[in-house]
Amino acid sequence: MSDEPQQQGPAGRQGWEPREPQDPPAGTPAGPAGKASGPAEEAPGAAADAPEAAAVTSGAAADAPEASAGGKKGKKPKRPKRKGWRRIFPTWRMVLGGFILIVLLCVGGFMAGYMLVDIPPANAAATKQSNVYLYSDGTQIARDGEVNREKVPLKQVPLTVQHAVLAAEDRDFYGESAVDPKAMIRAAWNTVTGKGKQSGSTITQQYVKNYYLGQEQTVTRKVKEFFISIKLDREVSKNDILEGYLNTSYFGRNAYGVQAAAQAYYGEDVEDLSVAQGAYLATLLNSPNAYDVATHPENKQRAAGRWNYVLDGMVKEGWLSRSERAKTKFPMPDEAKGAAGLSGQRGYVVKAVEDYLTANKIIDEDTLAKGGYRITTTLQKDRQDAFKKAVDEEVMSKVDKGARKVDRNVRAGGASIDPATGKVVAMYGGIDYTKQYVNNATRRDYQVGSTFKPFVFTSAVENGSVTQDGRPITPNTVYDGTNKRPVQGWSGGTYAPENEDHVNYGDITVRTATDKSVNSVYAQMAVDVGSDKVKDTAVALGVPENTPDLTASPSIALGPSTASVLDMTEAYATLANHGKQATYTLVEKITKGGDEITLPEPKTGQAVSREAADTTTSILQSVVQGGTGTAAQGAGRPAAGKTGTAENDTAAWFAGYTPDLATVVAVMGQDPDTGAHTPLYGALGEARINGGGYPARVWAEFTKDALEGKPVKDFDLELEQGADVPEVPDPTTGGVDEPGTATTTDGGTETGGGQDGGGTETGGQDTGGGATTGNQDTGGGQTGGQTGGQDGGQTGEPAGGQDPGGAADGGAADGGPTDGGVQGGPTDGGTDAGGGVVDGGMDDGGGIGFPEG
Repeated sequence: MSDEPQQQGPAGRQGWEPREPQDPPAGTPAGPAGKASGPAEEAPGAAADAPEAAAVTSGAAADAPEASAGGKKGKKPKRPKRKGWRRIFPTWRMVLGGFILIVLLCVGGFMAGYMLVDIPPANAAATKQSNVYLYSDGTQIARDGEVNREKVPLKQVPLTVQHAVLAAEDRDFYGESAVDPKAMIRAAWNTVTGKGKQSGSTITQQYVKNYYLGQEQTVTRKVKEFFISIKLDREVSKNDILEGYLNTSYFGRNAYGVQAAAQAYYGEDVEDLSVAQGAYLATLLNSPNAYDVATHPENKQRAAGRWNYVLDGMVKEGWLSRSERAKTKFPMPDEAKGAAGLSGQRGYVVKAVEDYLTANKIIDEDTLAKGGYRITTTLQKDRQDAFKKAVDEEVMSKVDKGARKVDRNVRAGGASIDPATGKVVAMYGGIDYTKQYVNNATRRDYQVGSTFKPFVFTSAVENGSVTQDGRPITPNTVYDGTNKRPVQGWSGGTYAPENEDHVNYGDITVRTATDKSVNSVYAQMAVDVGSDKVKDTAVALGVPENTPDLTASPSIALGPSTASVLDMTEAYATLANHGKQATYTLVEKITKGGDEITLPEPKTGQAVSREAADTTTSILQSVVQGGTGTAAQGAGRPAAGKTGTAENDTAAWFAGYTPDLATVVAVMGQDPDTGAHTPLYGALGEARINGGGYPARVWAEFTKDALEGKPVKDFDLELEQGADVPEVPDPTTGGVDEPGTATTTDGGTETGGGQDGGGTETGGQDTGGGATTGNQDTGGGQTGGQTGGQDGGQTGEPAGGQDPGGAADGGAADGGPTDGGVQGGPTDGGTDAGGGVVDGGMDDGGGIGFPEG
């Protein structure tokens, strides 16, 4: 050993100095070159059998690959074979190789696509074609107008408007790449998983789609869009792309580009737009049709939500101060003006068809706006002309804006459907599309009033409902018609609706309550049936489930919901078709360039049982024969129908049908300057406008002309069990159905037994459909009572209410001028030729300030 001092290590050893060779123990034979032999010599072949043992001696395997026993060279061990479940999994080498191959393919594909796809010239967006709209017989209705576009430089667009668009569509536009793969994958996933079609496109991609490509939802188009966007982003500045996007985007109202949109919605140049107005135009980019609140007032809440999203995004991105945001108010757009080529009814038809196509996802808005389609509608020219003629003669000819300021607020809407097919055969949208842009047949912002009541009864029959004391609900079931009677059996709190003019009807049958539209009876019936079931029945019949104010509560019976005229026509057509519902359709055929576009199959099905629909028809026949809708008899056909009035008399309805045709007519009040709903008191020279007056007369005139030359059909009805069996009233309470004499609510006497005596609702009728609330026809029969009412009511003479069944009987409750035919507002009964009291003094919904009846 060395004599040099060593660092003391563990166990008395000196540092890391190598050991000096030591002599082998005595008796150990020497190996080759004087080295000591190890155990390998004692067990020849061990090194070959277990090569790992060589590693015990440091460096042995590397320095001495040959085994010490016999000096033979060791064999490299074989890799053990994969056995069992391990065989189904790829090795890491396979995974790595596959990954590298995929990367190479993607890179190769990307390079190939980038090289092969060039930026094309602008598409036909700047030279949009017209769409042609045809009647069912092939004659032309309209051809939509030329493209409304005016390009402006980006510097002319206020920065606030630019920021609003970015906040709405692509907040990271200036800092992101041309495409956003993550957003594209997310959008694709949401579409596949049923969360709705969503855009994963950046503004660059949207601009490429608008300007260079088209709106087709195909893989080829998306691939081209991807590569063109990347190339464009490398060759064009972000400002140029944003400018192009603002000038090519569709904002609705046939407006392409932000300048045209500023004029279409606010009558301003784009540089004069406020922050609020700019945010609204940015809102429209998401869905122009859905967010145009002037065209679709019912969508204001939805549009305001999107508008707030845009403004909040501007605050979040630092483009708008919180104080400025707090002061911003929703900017109502101007009422739209239709193109001159769409005047009259043509524009309403075009707009309704566009809405139908986009709502049913047949053609999307952008693609339809590009044009080139030939659209054959279901509308029939002769019936379309008949509808306009009926409205002009019965309503518009009475308008005198010089004499009555309120007349400038009068509007009308109507629709007619073939019950057997669901085809819309006629539609009346307003006086002129270029003067009143909103289609009164499709708008959803006026209460439907008592036209909803039949759905309550239909639901009662459909569900086998009973009253609170267990009696089946049939046309002859007796209810308490007391004014402000609290409904029984509802846990939602006290609800006691008023009857029209606070009339107390006492015990009254369902049929008579329908004739007189008694609120207290139908609110109780809604509770008996279950308001949730009533809602379900209405939806099954055709009322859209998302109709505003269609809520499951007892008030649903009074018609606070705001379904459109067309919606209500579909529901009444289902009743006319014995409960079989056919979703309405406006389009027969669509072609483009000779190719026919596939239309969805009509949806049909038994919405309610035939017995439920037909029994409802039977009580609605009574409304026309002797209730508030007698003016509908002018059609000269067997008919069923119901009148209705919105709260505060802002709208009056008549919904009715024959076996061949279902039609709904509404007269509405709207301020032409503010768009606010207004009461119709005093309009057209009447104290009030009610459903049994002008709407019923329009209905009768149109139906008569529309069915001219067609054979007269009667209803083929299958009624519910017990529908034709009178209910025996409790002898301790009496009732309108009890034979003998019963005292009426305003003092008149009834001889012959109410409804079953044949005199109900025959007194006090006028040509406007009025009916007295007082003295019933004393046995004179339907014909005599109606004749007397028409004579006494029209002339305003106090025509002998005591005369049993005389020709002038029914003009007043007791023959006096106070209760009888005094023109302009009788207290209890007869009406003048213009209609007098709402639907003849009966509760037809909504008196002055009262809930709709």
